[in-house]
Amino acid sequence: MRWKLTARFLLSILSIVIIVIFVNTAILIGLLIYRLANENDSFVPSTEESFVRDFQKYIDISNEKPSISKEGLEHLHQRNAWIQLLDVNGQVIDSQFAPEKALSHYAPIDLIQVYKYKEFDADTTVYVGSKDDVNYLIGIKGSGVTRLVMHVSGTSFLQFIGKFGLFIVIADLLVATLVGWLFGRTLTKPLYALIERIRHLKNHEHQTVKMPSGVYKPVFENLNEVSRELAAHEQERKRLELMREEWISNVSHDMKTPLASIRGYAELLDDETLTPQEQAEYAQIIEKQSLHMQDLLDDLNLTMRLRHQQLPLTLREIDIVSFIREIVIDTLNTPHYELANIEFEATSHNSCHQIDEHFMRRAIMNFLHNALLHNGPDVTVHVSVDENIITISDNGKGIAAADLEHIFERYYRGTNTERTTGTGLGTAIARDIIEAHGGTVSITSEEQKGTTVSIYLKREQS
Repeated sequence: MRWKLTARFLLSILSIVIIVIFVNTAILIGLLIYRLANENDSFVPSTEESFVRDFQKYIDISNEKPSISKEGLEHLHQRNAWIQLLDVNGQVIDSQFAPEKALSHYAPIDLIQVYKYKEFDADTTVYVGSKDDVNYLIGIKGSGVTRLVMHVSGTSFLQFIGKFGLFIVIADLLVATLVGWLFGRTLTKPLYALIERIRHLKNHEHQTVKMPSGVYKPVFENLNEVSRELAAHEQERKRLELMREEWISNVSHDMKTPLASIRGYAELLDDETLTPQEQAEYAQIIEKQSLHMQDLLDDLNLTMRLRHQQLPLTLREIDIVSFIREIVIDTLNTPHYELANIEFEATSHNSCHQIDEHFMRRAIMNFLHNALLHNGPDVTVHVSVDENIITISDNGKGIAAADLEHIFERYYRGTNTERTTGTGLGTAIARDIIEAHGGTVSITSEEQKGTTVSIYLKREQS
């Protein structure tokens, strides 16, 4: 995989290099051709040779002695140039700004020497022009232009290209390959590590890796974050699975106990020596155990429906203050809680909400009964209603911090619960019922000081 990535990257680099070379060569040749064909184009800056060639328009030969116009002299001054006018015999007939070492007569060989080589000084280039029978030399100093005389043979050049061209191409490709391999190895090494890291995640290997510096650092940071989240989710899944198995084990045990009791008392009822009072007592026990089994199965079915959000709600507009007051009164009318100390307070009146009366009653009564059931007989429970907030607080023994963070989990049984009656799903079901109504619930508690349950119902739009 690593060599495959490197080879692909290397091939891309070589392709780009070859394309760039061809494109740049084509552009350079095109510019040279355009430059030669359009020397007078305003787009192309004028050269020194075009200046010399066009300078003839500033030479007046209408008189007996040729002369240079004032405008021509200004152009010479601007270009830091000098000029000498020659007749057909090479005799200087006029000179402007020429250096002292300039000749007064030029033989043909002198003109060749002056044109090909820098005979005056190293910073002056001499150009030759003509107008009718008048020749002229223009020397330009400090123009930045250098004339190089080269002797090029087309046949020799082609032979050189034939001998060394392939060698040059191979050398260029080797250099490009070496540079591309080094650069590609630097880029593909973390990419290969990235692919390996993703493969480890696929295999549920969630360890984090050291983050490299450079362009891949944000990618590895995000990948490590994903790895940590997946590890946390996996750990949570295993914990819930373990709790589910424990809960199923407890449910199975709870089912076996009433079944064994029902079976045992059913066998006792076959005894003809039993008195009618004993028969009635055994029948009552059988009925109680069967009802417990029914409650257990109902809770299991309800919690599954709540988990998959398949609970059908029959919503009605209910005055929540009257609704909660009625629950408190019904609880006090229960023989088991007739001596309980329950306080009720309502800071608002006629606060109506769309709720399913049956399921909401079950949720509220679960929190209220927990406050009474898991505390001593002298506990005081305070129930208050304020518009969309229902609060149930007590001054009992409170809930341990280790249990509080798991209090709403479906498969969790508190470690400090002394009484184990019920199915162990009441609080989770109550929370899910409230959330199905669009509300939320929170519990705060401190050991030996009490517990507060806050239920926030969904606000009704007016």
